[in-house]
Amino acid sequence: MKNVFLFTFLTLALVFSTEATAQKFSGLDKSPADIASYPASYRVSDKAVRVIYSRPQLKGRSLSELAPAGKVWRTGANEAAEITFYKDATVGGKSVKAGTYSLFTIPGDDEWTVILNSNLNQWGAYSYDSAADVARVTAKASTDGESLEAFSIAFTDDGDLVMGWGTTRASLAISQ
Repeated sequence: MKNVFLFTFLTLALVFSTEATAQKFSGLDKSPADIASYPASYRVSDKAVRVIYSRPQLKGRSLSELAPAGKVWRTGANEAAEITFYKDATVGGKSVKAGTYSLFTIPGDDEWTVILNSNLNQWGAYSYDSAADVARVTAKASTDGESLEAFSIAFTDDGDLVMGWGTTRASLAISQ
């Protein structure tokens, strides 16, 4: 009788313990993370700058709904984008020390304000604190004939950072 009870107890314990440790995975993120770096080639390991950001989609909405002009925007979706300079750089004419910064923007019609902020690991721009700004610079805004459904960041061959969404493009001069 003891063996039957012990066997039953161990069987139930095994059944419930595997259920308790089963991993639940969430669905795919609708705004997946992406990385842009300069130089962009995977063959160059000595990078100067890297941006980690999430890529929201327009999905029939306008850019002005998702990133309103004149308001601080997290520059993507989910967590605020982060930019890492591996070497001291000049960003929009201002000197920036090597390091990692949160990347915020304030969209506008003719120009965007690009903000490098020392507070990292921020969700969105909800806790944005201008007192932690390291630099505020201006990026030229323009339009393009090609519309991008997903927000995207890329670097030109010269190392300038370009942000694009819909037909809007914002270009920021960066040099080492």
